[in-house]
Order: sequence, then C-alpha cells, then structure tokens
Amino acid sequence: MDFPLFKKLAELPGVSGRENAARAEILKLFKPPADEIRVDKMGSVIALKKGRGARKLMLAAHMDEVGLMVSHIDDAGFIRFVPVGGIDARTLLAQRVTIHAANGPLTGVIGTKPVHLLDAAEAAKAVTVKNLFIDAGLPPAKAKELITPGDTVSLERNAVEFGEDLINSKAIDDRAGVYIILEALKKAKNFDCDIYAAINAQEEVGLRGGLAAAYGIDPDIALVVDASAANDLPSAPPHEYNCSVGKGVAITVMDSGTIVNPQIVKTLKTLALEKGIKTQTKVSSRGSNDAAAIHKTRAGVPTGILSLPTRYIHTSAEVCSKADVDAAVGLTVAFIENCCKHNFNL
Repeated sequence: MDFPLFKKLAELPGVSGRENAARAEILKLFKPPADEIRVDKMGSVIALKKGRGARKLMLAAHMDEVGLMVSHIDDAGFIRFVPVGGIDARTLLAQRVTIHAANGPLTGVIGTKPVHLLDAAEAAKAVTVKNLFIDAGLPPAKAKELITPGDTVSLERNAVEFGEDLINSKAIDDRAGVYIILEALKKAKNFDCDIYAAINAQEEVGLRGGLAAAYGIDPDIALVVDASAANDLPSAPPHEYNCSVGKGVAITVMDSGTIVNPQIVKTLKTLALEKGIKTQTKVSSRGSNDAAAIHKTRAGVPTGILSLPTRYIHTSAEVCSKADVDAAVGLTVAFIENCCKHNFNL
C-alpha cells in the first residue's frame, strides 16, 4: 500500500459542496492514468481510461467529507454552526477544526461549558449542536470581519498508521475509495470496457454528485467503492457486526439504498476466490452510498458495491485496515479486467 498517497488524499479538506481543494489535487493525481479528464457541473471529477469500447464501466467514489457550516457569529466572537452531512454531536466535543474563510483558513476549537461548571441538570442533557460553538481565538470584530455565515468547517486530524495494520484519519470515508480507484486504474492492464472513474461531489448530503455523474456517463455497468460503518465493537454482538475491520473488503449484497445485482455479487465473489483476495459479505438494512442513486439512473444500471470496513465513521478518528484497502484494489482491478465478459441481466 502507498500510505503517503493515502495520507495525502485523506488530509485534503473537502466538506460537501465545497470540495475545491480536494478536487484540485484529485485532478492532478488522476491525469497520469486517465486518457481524458473533466469536471462536470456538479463538481465531480470524471476520468476516462479507454479500453476497447465494448461497454462503459463506471467506477464511483466520493471526494466530499462530512463537516460543518458557519451559521452565526455572536457579539463575543463565538461561532455557531450546523452540520453538513450526518455527524453525531457527541464526537465534536473538544475537536480542533479548520474554518475555510474567504481570505484563508483559520484554526478553531469546538468548545462547550466545562464539566466543573455544569449543574446536575446540565450534566444530564445530551450533547447537541445547539450546546456547541467554535472558538477561533479572535476578538469579536475580527471574527466578524474574517468569518462569514456559509463558510465551511472541516475536522482537523492527520492520517497515521497504528497497531499492526491500521490507519486512523478523518475522511477515510471516502478518500479511501478515491485511493482504491486511482490505484486500480494504474494497475489495470487488459480490459474491454471504457472505464469512467467518477470521483463524486456531495455524496454525504444526498448522493447528489453521483446521480448527476451517472446520468451524464450513462454507464452499462457500475461499481461503487465506499467506506462502510463497521460495527465490530464491544457494544455489539457478533451477529450485528455488519462488517469487520481486517477481514477483507466487503462485498455488499444489500443496504438501505440498494439490493445489489446478484450477477455482480456472484462475479465479485468468483473473482475474489480465483485471485485469492480476502473478502467478507455485507448484508445490512442501514446505510447507503452512491449506488443507491446510480442503479436507478435512466433505464437502470447493474451496480455492485465494494465496502471498506471502517470503525468510528463520520468522525475525525475513522479507522480502517491497510490489508482491506489492498484487497479492495485487487478486486477492483479484477473486476475492471473481467466485467465485460459477463452478462449482468437479471
């Protein structure tokens, strides 16, 4: 695994709808493997690697990450915010953040009333966004001068390796998918399909970029690569794990947005067995990704899902396995090189 590349991708700022910095770097990274590259009207990057033109395969991951948006600066200079995407307010306490202001990034800290000063009633209340604020360390007039409602705020956390095989970072969801598709495009050598890598904007706020990208590409087949919430935690019994970190890339059969084309599931499992790639099967009634939009586009698109098991998803401390990432790269390459040989009709 190329950890420095993974780290570069994960640390880029790119809150939904304001993916500019992430998009600029992704455009540079995809130019060498792609034959053509463009940005669509939703801000998604569409990179084409030409095969023999037999069919069009869409590979999809999303570049955006969950974050916050400034909603108000009070007369003391403290900043109120709303979430962009699904964030549990409990995970925001005491986080360092970056405020993406017009004149440049500013550091902030998410604060709340300290435990020493809470009375019993306050201590019993659940943490909500309404309880929290950002301290930018600025005098009130300066804060109001530099920061504007509508500025996005990203969580600040470096990507690090830890344990025997793990990575901890913000935005593994879904810069890991971006990494996997980029590496797969570099490694794929012999394929019939034209490959359209769609690195989508605004997935976290309703699958918006993926829907528009799929409509524009009009693919014959699609494969979505996304991080997936792993529930392999002390609080859950094994039958509720959903998928587990370190046990291979998950081949999703069902989630809340997609019942995956069974022929694609069978093909992925067969390819994994032939190539000796470690996989697990994911069946869940919760969570979704761009596949939920892509498979319903136009007259319908046979769509598969590779899910990277990720603990603590939608926080600044997401955790995945390097071996699972490598397994995902290997299976994506195998699918690219073999998908045009299969009929995915039901």
